[in-house]
Amino acid sequence: MKTLLLALTAPLLLVACGLAPVKDNSSNHLLDPVIPERRITGASPAIAISRPALPSYLDRQQLVSRSGGGQLQMNSYHLWAEPLDAAISRVTAINLGRLENSLNIQPVESFVTLDYQTLLEIRVSRFEPDSPGNLVLECTWKLQPVSGRVADTRPFLTHVPISPADTPQDLSGRTAAMNEALARLAREIARAL
Repeated sequence: MKTLLLALTAPLLLVACGLAPVKDNSSNHLLDPVIPERRITGASPAIAISRPALPSYLDRQQLVSRSGGGQLQMNSYHLWAEPLDAAISRVTAINLGRLENSLNIQPVESFVTLDYQTLLEIRVSRFEPDSPGNLVLECTWKLQPVSGRVADTRPFLTHVPISPADTPQDLSGRTAAMNEALARLAREIARAL
């Protein structure tokens, strides 16, 4: 009987002794478009943005940084609020839609049917800070027509200074640099349309 009584009261004793819940110190980050917002009225071009292919070290919830010697650092307290590939396709679609004045530039999963003429495919090689304090976006992309010949793949590389410099507590400069890198990619794609 004493054992049963102890088993039933033990959780209450632990709570009464001052065990407090663990505080979550993590920050969630979200990429945002930086091409200026404007009223969009057009319906052309109709482009679906596929989720980009990411290297496996970037395809995770933690933000990743690269230091000298090929070392990667995973930040357990700074997390993506959505999968990085979904964020890249969402932001690229918004940026391109604003540049091209088209309501029909959307992530591929937003199309109900095959109402698009072109599929934008992106393969990311790098999308993280390097050791000197620049954000590096290196990728290839192509605008593949739904019907027609296979399109050529084009390389893209940009370095965006991270300002203010990242600190372990504040990575807002990093996400701002990532947003600018995606805007630069969208501008290059728009020039090819």
